[in-house]
Amino acid sequence: MGNPRPKTARLAEKLLAVRQRLDISQLKMAQRLELQAHDYHRISEYERGRREPHLTILLRYARAANVSVECLIDDEMELPL
Repeated sequence: MGNPRPKTARLAEKLLAVRQRLDISQLKMAQRLELQAHDYHRISEYERGRREPHLTILLRYARAANVSVECLIDDEMELPL
């Protein structure tokens, strides 16, 4: 198998910030990301850094926040206000 994807230090913090800026619940965020209804608990896991979302989910986060995926995964970049 290949090497695992390197983890970013600030991804969880940024995913939480995205949801808070959208002012929606974790359940609504899961719906917006097109997760299955029974998988809404993943939002909490993403926001606490216990699990990293698949690339397609990261893309949906970026689109929801109107930012680039790079902005989410690059620890040096800040989310725009």
